[in-house]
Amino acid sequence: MANKLKRYTLLTLLVIGFVFLEIGCSAAAPVLESTAHVTAQNISVKGSDTILPLAQAEAKEFMKENSGKIISVSGGGSTAGIKAFINGKVNIATTSREMTSQEIKAAKAKGIKPVKHVIAYDGITVIVNPANNVSKLTFNQLRGIYNGSISNWKQVGGKNKPISIIARDNSSGTYADFQKDVMQGDKYRSDVITKSTNKEIVTAVSKDSNAIGYIGFAYLNKKTKALSLSNGKDYVYPTAKSISSGKYPLSRPLNFYNNGKSSSDLTKKFIDFVLSTKGQKIVSEVGFVPVKK
Repeated sequence: MANKLKRYTLLTLLVIGFVFLEIGCSAAAPVLESTAHVTAQNISVKGSDTILPLAQAEAKEFMKENSGKIISVSGGGSTAGIKAFINGKVNIATTSREMTSQEIKAAKAKGIKPVKHVIAYDGITVIVNPANNVSKLTFNQLRGIYNGSISNWKQVGGKNKPISIIARDNSSGTYADFQKDVMQGDKYRSDVITKSTNKEIVTAVSKDSNAIGYIGFAYLNKKTKALSLSNGKDYVYPTAKSISSGKYPLSRPLNFYNNGKSSSDLTKKFIDFVLSTKGQKIVSEVGFVPVKK
């Protein structure tokens, strides 16, 4: 009987000890969380696939100079970035197109005031395979190729070969700008091949001698050939100079959007860094055209 009583007493003390240990641990947790919140600030950036490598490079250098600050960067397309921004899920939307009036209205309805910052310039670059002897197109010819009224390279001075067309998917800002500036309401022909990234288009065109596609200027490499374009005037080849001057007909700004009503100090600091001399040097290194020299 005495032994049973001793075992019962020991068990009771152990239970009481575990209860106090649990209480002690849970009481300490908020202190640790509070400390972490103060020391590890972070913001999120999401949007344009075209801008993605630039935003990543800027974030990497910024974090190197600002220990403890975290800039999370992701792609998904301009439309996806704007949607996340409107819903308050990201601090900055990166876009290769302007926000629409409907998107701005939706943002304001949720208490968000979109403020645009042009952080670089780009030129939508139309590419073909290096084996293709075509070197220039008018906007009318380009539109004809994509709507199907021109289906053979022979019709635009090339070889007697069928044209295969490659385009960005409709979540892309590059897609939206191409639709507005080139297609002007026309639909793509039914057998268009869509790709979700610039790199996928470069790869597809490099492997198909009859293909045509369009990409951001920074993605141009020796595996593909850029075309000179004319929108009723002279043919202009995409270069940093022709893009910055606006002479290249598919020149465009690349943008950051943040909330002007409630922007964190870290958000502002990161945008200021991107627009600084060092940040604009990174723009050139990645392959885009800086807004500040």
